[in-house]
Amino acid sequence: MAYAKAILSGMTAVIATELLTIWWVLRPWSSQKATGMELHFSVLRASLVHPQPWILAIFLFATFFAASRLDSKTLRVVLFWIPTVTISCIGITLVTLVAYVITQFRNS
Repeated sequence: MAYAKAILSGMTAVIATELLTIWWVLRPWSSQKATGMELHFSVLRASLVHPQPWILAIFLFATFFAASRLDSKTLRVVLFWIPTVTISCIGITLVTLVAYVITQFRNS
């Protein structure tokens, strides 16, 4: 179970970091107006080149991994299971939605 918690912590940290990076690039108060492929490149550049997403991912992984090892069952459920399962489900849902849309546009 320790490996499953570590994998879930890592996956959740990466998904949360990518979602926050996308939000930061697409924020409504941004002065840049990227469209098309430029938008994809700006999100990719922000998530790979800038150090903030990497630091945030490491911090979130350490936080979730530490929360998964708490002795108190109530704190472990509140600080580990609820956030990790929620963020993982949101990430998997978004990936599934994008795959479905791509499949539908390719077939029509």
